[in-house]
Amino acid sequence: MKRFLILAALVPFVALAQPLNTMNNPNQPGYQIPSQQRMQTQMQTQQIQQKGMLNQQLKTQTQLQQQNLQTQMNNNQQRIQQGQVREQPLPNTNGGMLNGGMSQSSGQQHMLPPRQNGDMLNPQN
Repeated sequence: MKRFLILAALVPFVALAQPLNTMNNPNQPGYQIPSQQRMQTQMQTQQIQQKGMLNQQLKTQTQLQQQNLQTQMNNNQQRIQQGQVREQPLPNTNGGMLNGGMSQSSGQQHMLPPRQNGDMLNPQN
């Protein structure tokens, strides 16, 4: 009789008892094994961390490339400026193009005879 009373007293509590894991019930569709859930969570965490590291590496690499390009541009600009400073004009001997590009000592004459004041008044020429 004592046992029956104890059992009758415990029945309401047994009715209220629920399974510990109601979210992942093996009798429900979409059931996942708990060890697989843990592994999937760990893999997702690793992927997020790796993605963050890759993004950081990409930023660093991009910054280095930009710095290298800037350095190359600065070096090229300095070379150009130094080349312009060193550049010297070619010597203009014997009048250059004004003299037909020929030296006085070549013995060639101008095509037109030299003129003097009043030549045009002279009908002989």
